[in-house]
Amino acid sequence: MEELVLSMLAATLRTAAPLILAALAGLFTERSGIVDVGLEGKMLVGAFAAAATAAVTGDVLLGLLVAMAASLALGLVHGWACITLRGNQVVSGMAINILASGLTAVLALAWFRQGGQTPPLPASGRFLGIALPGAAALADVPVLGRFYAVVVSGQTLPTYLALLLVPLSAWVLGRTRFGLRLRAAGENPAAVDTAGISVSGLRYAGVVIAALLCGIAGATIATAQGAGFVRDMVAGRGFIALAALILGKWRPWPILLTCLGFGLLDAVAIRLQGVPVPLIGSFPVQAVQALPYLLTVILLAGFVGRSVPPKASGTPYVKER
Repeated sequence: MEELVLSMLAATLRTAAPLILAALAGLFTERSGIVDVGLEGKMLVGAFAAAATAAVTGDVLLGLLVAMAASLALGLVHGWACITLRGNQVVSGMAINILASGLTAVLALAWFRQGGQTPPLPASGRFLGIALPGAAALADVPVLGRFYAVVVSGQTLPTYLALLLVPLSAWVLGRTRFGLRLRAAGENPAAVDTAGISVSGLRYAGVVIAALLCGIAGATIATAQGAGFVRDMVAGRGFIALAALILGKWRPWPILLTCLGFGLLDAVAIRLQGVPVPLIGSFPVQAVQALPYLLTVILLAGFVGRSVPPKASGTPYVKER
């Protein structure tokens, strides 16, 4: 029983990592005043860029950098449409999602000719588990030693990065001058402008940070959780991250807990596949796959009205003359 619990907790961290990264991405954009429903598209482009680069070069770190660059390109398009042109932010984000879904499939088919996916990645093209110091020595120590050896140790680099970015984001948004200004741009941009600070510059900064985090999230899905790119492999995680952002009330630590909850549900769902159920047979795979999305809908229906977004979120700012 103990081993089952520990393996579930380890799987929870792995599955929650891209959700944490994407939710933090949404946190920075919405705190600056820009609604970003295009998290899904930027993650998908990042996943394809990472897998394609790693498949060709065998270098997973280069794949990560290319994923961040590809996601950044889409993020700048979103920023240009929403900040410079003052367009509808939801429409722009959905357009990015549609563009990413079609573009990645077409490029994968044209470049690799394997039905819209990349070749399987070699070991050098993937993020593998990292054994932390002392894990082997503590493996026989009950409870805490086993927890450290099985759950904490053996995770991939993006997973550790996602966990470290939570306190870093909390510090940046709550303790630094940049973070306070970014939050002010999402709450009262007129006051920021009156103080002589560029609202557009702060919002572009939020969009850029979000795009880079989405690129890392996409690379995590393709090169840490998976071993290559498959069409639409992000599978709604961008929207689940948005749900985690709302349920976490736009604060880093509650967002972390919400993402871990979704990650736990994913881990449970994976292990329910094939489990025998009286009168039914094996547990339906479709029901297992739908569990995280059903929970998202239920939680949003129950709690979305209690969450208050930044006051200027979704509203283009027109500079007063």
